[in-house]
Amino acid sequence: MSEPVPTWAGRVGSRWNLPNVLTTVRVVLVPLFAWMLLAHPHQEGWRIATTLVFLLAIGTDFVDGRVARRYGLVTDFGKLWDPIADKALTGMAFIGLSILGELPWWITVIILVREWGITVLRWGIHKYGVMAANRGGKLKTATQSVALTLYLLWLAQLPVPVRWVAWILMGAAFVLTVVTGLDYIREATAMRRRALHGTSRPGS
Repeated sequence: MSEPVPTWAGRVGSRWNLPNVLTTVRVVLVPLFAWMLLAHPHQEGWRIATTLVFLLAIGTDFVDGRVARRYGLVTDFGKLWDPIADKALTGMAFIGLSILGELPWWITVIILVREWGITVLRWGIHKYGVMAANRGGKLKTATQSVALTLYLLWLAQLPVPVRWVAWILMGAAFVLTVVTGLDYIREATAMRRRALHGTSRPGS
């Protein structure tokens, strides 16, 4: 049961409550983040500022979902745009790093195919039920966020031990992305099968 909604969080049923405003801010920050990363890739001060913008944007993702669920402020706008904002932000980070030659393209391509593929899959099976994020998916998102943060800090300029941590985390994020993607496909297939079996007529 959700708690009473405080004034600062907005009104139930309103599109412009706090979670949706945070989601909108995240969408707006994506082109700013992209420009900062690609226009000033080899200036330490700019890389730090770019990383801070990324952290601000990714931080809104962890806040808006919690506020929406806690106070019953989940809306259709949030359901649609929250995952789009997430994928746009992390996708831009992966693409930007690959453009700069700091992350292999094959990693970026496989991760983006998985991310957007699962997003399309969620909407495709929506009529059979809601496929919520599981623990593996949440761990994947957290691992991606930390790995991208370290890479955005200009990996080549970091101490060797920190670089090793970044490489390990990126490898873990890659594996988690692929494994959880396969798990979501399995879950979606089972959900569709159960729904069709439950609604099919005898003998059909």
